Amino acid sequence: MTKQILAVYAAYLVIVSLVAFVMYKIDKVKAEKKKWRIRESTLLLSGFLGGAAGALAGMEVFRHKTKHCYFWAVNIAGLLWQAGLLVYLIIRFI
Repeated sequence: MTKQILAVYAAYLVIVSLVAFVMYKIDKVKAEKKKWRIRESTLLLSGFLGGAAGALAGMEVFRHKTKHCYFWAVNIAGLLWQAGLLVYLIIRFI
């Protein structure tokens, strides 16, 4: 049971990161085509609530939202707490 908690959390981080990465790509394409965009709050929440790795990768790969310091701050803060919780779970359950 204890290792299952770690596996579920790791899977959650991977899935949400992939979703965040794809969201940054979609928003970049929509921005280039001058179409209706994904809300900034949605992009920020996707990074902070589990997808920080994907959000940061999306920012770099697609060169999207890189000039907004609050995107960096929120995604780095998300990455720190997500990694911290992962380390805690590893120490606690392994």
